[in-house]
Amino acid sequence: IADIIKKTAFKITRMGQLVGAKASQMLGVPFGIVDLSLAPTPAVGDSVAHILEAMGLEVCGTHGTTAALALLNDAVKKGGVMASSNVGGLSGAFIPVSEDAGMIDAAVDGTLTLNKLEAMTAVCSVGLDMIAIPGDVEPSTISAIIADEMAIGMVNNKTTAVRVIPAVGLKEGEMLEFGGLFGSAPVMPVSKKSSAKFIARGGRIPAPMHSIKN
Repeated sequence: IADIIKKTAFKITRMGQLVGAKASQMLGVPFGIVDLSLAPTPAVGDSVAHILEAMGLEVCGTHGTTAALALLNDAVKKGGVMASSNVGGLSGAFIPVSEDAGMIDAAVDGTLTLNKLEAMTAVCSVGLDMIAIPGDVEPSTISAIIADEMAIGMVNNKTTAVRVIPAVGLKEGEMLEFGGLFGSAPVMPVSKKSSAKFIARGGRIPAPMHSIKN
């Protein structure tokens, strides 16, 4: 599977390199970069989740999803880097729930959860992205979700972000419609247990140690 992905990424990136070089020559501007990122849309055929399922997962979010995503992300980078001298950007797989038809279905199914998405962010290019949560979630819980994702980014020295949308007036299981490329998002469950005391401590967590790693 890794070899198939690498070869496919090479072919697509090579075409992008050739088109980009020709366009820059015609426009008289320097050639920039080729970003290898897999950026899904709600359209049929544009789903990262469906790629993971084609690799053998029954539903995105089940056990093995993090491993499959890590393989996909790595293979895309390896294939693309060989095809262009100007690779840049994040150049990996994005996992925005509302913008990916397969992830919308997996979240509605209940297989893809907030906790599983957090684990997936440790091996791909971005963080928790375009996730709808109940509108009555405590601000301290949202702060704790952001803190968890920041911890993954800091400890792993990688790009992360949090784009969660409190769906005001909506409850768990209802759908929030964005329309267009933003798609729609099922309101996903959030732990009912409080993080308020931890968040209320304020201050900052000391920078992680990278010089003594196991």
